[in-house]
Amino acid sequence: MQNILEQARQLYRLKRNQKLPKYKRALLHKVHASKSKIVGLYGSRGVGKTTLLLQLLAGLKYNENEKLYISCDHPLFYEISLFDFVEAFSRFGGEVIVIDEIHKIRDFQTQIKLMYDFLDTRVYFSGSSAVELTQADFTRRYAMFHLNILSLREFIEMKEGIALPDFDLKQILTEHETISHEVIDALPVKKILKYFKAFVDAGVYPYYFEDETSYLDRVNENINTILYTDLVSVTNIDSSKIITLKKLLLAICVSTPLEITLEKLAQKTGITKPTLYKYLHYLSRAELMHHITHEAKRYRNLKKPDKLYLNNTNLFSALCFQKNLGNIRETFFVSMVYNDHKIEYTDKGDFVIDEAYTIEIGGKNKGFEQIRDVPDSFVAADEIEVGFRNKIPLWLFGFLY
Repeated sequence: MQNILEQARQLYRLKRNQKLPKYKRALLHKVHASKSKIVGLYGSRGVGKTTLLLQLLAGLKYNENEKLYISCDHPLFYEISLFDFVEAFSRFGGEVIVIDEIHKIRDFQTQIKLMYDFLDTRVYFSGSSAVELTQADFTRRYAMFHLNILSLREFIEMKEGIALPDFDLKQILTEHETISHEVIDALPVKKILKYFKAFVDAGVYPYYFEDETSYLDRVNENINTILYTDLVSVTNIDSSKIITLKKLLLAICVSTPLEITLEKLAQKTGITKPTLYKYLHYLSRAELMHHITHEAKRYRNLKKPDKLYLNNTNLFSALCFQKNLGNIRETFFVSMVYNDHKIEYTDKGDFVIDEAYTIEIGGKNKGFEQIRDVPDSFVAADEIEVGFRNKIPLWLFGFLY
């Protein structure tokens, strides 16, 4: 084990020599502030988990020989006990370790529990959202944090090297005129819709800033890796069935949300509804799609179909040529709101947020006809920079985090 530990230290030295981005996501401060002995970070492939954990490790006030970073997708860790390795690291003076891609270890849940029960070492680990890391046993024992795709606010901050505030939902609904002017005034180029359009097309994953020209190719590679590697490794799905998951994504991409019912999907793909539910669950877990239910299902009215959305607007650019503008608008809204709020769809308007606020989404000329008699209702309008009264710019929902 001592030999493996020394090899791991050499790999960490190589990793430490790589240049880290200067930009730090807001979640970094929350993870750093956690007092838990074991902290987990989960999220879709490509959202920046490794970068965040390396930035965290670099900022921790330990001697370098007391810190270590390992990635479980390295062959060095295929045949050893992760607990035995961390125990040896602790025995030789280790204080804090970052374990990346922990889902690559088959029995990682048991290994983490042993670390929690028997070691004093501080452990930070990352895992794919395709793994159910939010089950009760995890959330009870460890501090778990979800890293989402970039928000529009974070995208602009990274692009322009500036700091912009975020706002909670109630602020956006009640103070949006003041906030819109505040944001636009802070921009180097006072054209928020230009930034918004760029973000919708490309930029929700941080690797956009590594190479803009090959970004969509990398998004496609990301999708394939999630489907053919991550999902296959953590579910019992046969690799031959992955092409069906790809077809499901393409069907969602070219359809409007309510146009593609589960019955139609089952017919198009030739699979049974129970299997279809299972596959849609896999895609949701892997953060490739969002599954939105009707508010009536709160009252056990199960007759309403569900709405299916791609996880984010950049997936349209990567997966399909023909894009429905209304679908893209709704997808942007869902991707920004879903992270911290309960979202359901409704008959009067498009969405109900936190069972309190009704939102209708449309273009700049969208009116209030569909939500006229609905209390606490708002229009989220595309193609406007600043709103008025209950009409809010759609882009502003990209400043929720």
